[in-house]
Amino acid sequence: MKTKARNRYSSIPKRNFRNSIIRMLEEQFKVLGSHKVLQLIADEIVNLHQEYYPEIEKQSFGHIVWRTTSSNSKKPSYGTKAEDYESKTVILPLITEDDIENRICNYYGKNENYKKQTERDIERMARLIKSAYEQGGILSGAELSVMLNRSLTTITRYIRGYHQKHSDILPTKGIILDQGSKPTHKASIINLYEQGYPEADIARFTNHTIESTSRYIKAYKNIKLLLQKGFEIMEMVRITGMGRSTVIQYWDLLYQHHPNLKQKEEENINVEVKNKGR
Repeated sequence: MKTKARNRYSSIPKRNFRNSIIRMLEEQFKVLGSHKVLQLIADEIVNLHQEYYPEIEKQSFGHIVWRTTSSNSKKPSYGTKAEDYESKTVILPLITEDDIENRICNYYGKNENYKKQTERDIERMARLIKSAYEQGGILSGAELSVMLNRSLTTITRYIRGYHQKHSDILPTKGIILDQGSKPTHKASIINLYEQGYPEADIARFTNHTIESTSRYIKAYKNIKLLLQKGFEIMEMVRITGMGRSTVIQYWDLLYQHHPNLKQKEEENINVEVKNKGR
């Protein structure tokens, strides 16, 4: 089965510039002789091409040209639109030859392959984020969702999974621009928390103590629990001892990171309105 898989996948990276030159010399120019000589000629042409057109070479096998947000963009103010950000064109390694080799090697049973698929996705996601940042761009969760063909929820889970296993921080758009419905200390801390950063790193990035960081996160978790149980705002105020505006801020953050909670709340309200109308 492994041999069959290799035959199916191994031809993909062979469709490159170098092999096209060899085929052209053989088929169109009828250059006969040692195949080794043709390979050496092709290598020289590829080297010359790289020297004169380095940027084009980056767009070779498996790379995509992507227009994203520039890492020079400023922290967003309320109501900032996507088109208001400074943009940057980057060339991203969506697929590498190692990806294809891993696909060949992991061509086994469904359960094991699913586990490997998740690992491959996370590795690719990290590669895209880091490559974009090195070129002056910052990718959002939505962009990663499109490129990897995964839901936003899955992308968030991937980012959290990466940070649980690695010591470095992925420079996503949310981290670099400190995004939130209202750019406050709460938004900064909760945004990092939802992306899976350890509390120690969150405290360091936001210039907070670990104690205050833990307090924000604990309050956020409490409001989430109460919201899931169907408590109203003023009930949350009485239970938690927080001010109404503070509860609303946490509520907004929860809706931002867990839109399913807002949908559930709207459904409950619609049911109550219908019941009152009977």
